[in-house]
Amino acid sequence: MDTPLPLWPRLIITVITMLVASYVIGLGWQGVFGGSIPSYVAGVIGGLAALPIWDLLKRIGPSAK
Repeated sequence: MDTPLPLWPRLIITVITMLVASYVIGLGWQGVFGGSIPSYVAGVIGGLAALPIWDLLKRIGPSAK
């Protein structure tokens, strides 16, 4: 009954989450420090933001009709 969300929708949502998290942190970094964020820091932040989203999406299945 609890079938997980297929791989491709999970992957797309996770990548979008990574990009949005990196972008938002980059804007905050630029506002606070006045410069661009190092790319490795943005990557780490995006990856860490994606981990709980991936786990959540593995638990959520498609809606039952």
